[in-house]
Amino acid sequence: MRAATLTAFGSPLVVGEVPDPPDGEVLVEVLATIVPPYAAEVFSGERRYPLEPPVVPGIGGIGRVRRVGTDATKLTPGDLVWCDSTVRARDDALTPDITLQGWSSRGEGGARLSRYFHDGAFAELMRVPTENVHPLPAGVDPVRWAALGVHVIPYGGLLAGGLAAGETVLVSGATGNLGSCAVAVALAMGAGRVVAPGRNRAVLDLLADRFGTRVRPVELCGDADTDRAAMGANGPVDLVLDLLPPRAPASVARAAAMTVREHGRVVLMGGVGMLGGADLSLPYPWLMRNSVTVRGQWMYPRAANVGIIRLVASGALDLAPERVTRFGLAEVDKAVAHSAASGGAFSRTVLTPMA
Repeated sequence: MRAATLTAFGSPLVVGEVPDPPDGEVLVEVLATIVPPYAAEVFSGERRYPLEPPVVPGIGGIGRVRRVGTDATKLTPGDLVWCDSTVRARDDALTPDITLQGWSSRGEGGARLSRYFHDGAFAELMRVPTENVHPLPAGVDPVRWAALGVHVIPYGGLLAGGLAAGETVLVSGATGNLGSCAVAVALAMGAGRVVAPGRNRAVLDLLADRFGTRVRPVELCGDADTDRAAMGANGPVDLVLDLLPPRAPASVARAAAMTVREHGRVVLMGGVGMLGGADLSLPYPWLMRNSVTVRGQWMYPRAANVGIIRLVASGALDLAPERVTRFGLAEVDKAVAHSAASGGAFSRTVLTPMA
């Protein structure tokens, strides 16, 4: 098969023939996979992801089943499927080690798991754990539906925060690639109002134009007290979802978190502090006296895959307005550069290895 291989951090991806994946699990022909806007930072080593080159990168995607293992009872060759990259070890139900296939991992156990499910979606074929393969409705556009890989992340955070219909959500980092998805997903799940803070006026206007009065844009000025007051001016906030990137200062995340109401919830999913700098510091008395719940959430539970598919299939979450640019496997480095330059709100760069 042909694949794009990261031979060393800081080197261009090498496209060429590599051995087919070994037998076992589910073998999938990769039709479309998202190239994240920060992929260049991963491949350069800037993000310090624990990938072990040489590796075929790529984080999940849409594909067609070519072969199934003996443990598959419903999947059949030819099925159109979504491949979830969040692979969990099978020998610990409470605290399984986790790896993001072809992308990252957590701890030594996750690193061991990633050596088994080593290669990702920048290839014509990918071996995927049976439990990570999810059937899709007939007739979907694989290139457009590859965006499931972006939307499912904030969906997992909103599930972790227990979002209920009619509640007010504040998305910290709402003008970014993941944050803008969180706005769309929260509304699809029934949020009554989404507060969308950010400094990018053009994206704030885009969110308001696309979603109407249920979105309340807030342009930030950089002063924590002023920004916190502006974010809280739209009424009580039930849930704060933080999706700020690693370069964002902790003070921005703290200002957003502290807009939550008494008995409110804060879910942390972003990258604040991953590249150094001040850590998030929330006042103990404020947390305790206001009975605020704060939790971290890395990625999403397995069932979230089914949920996000249903949201899109039902029309509650509309992918049609998104801007999609596709590249073939031979153009993978162009795809990475394009995604870095244009990976804003509702902008998708998609690699199509089988094209």
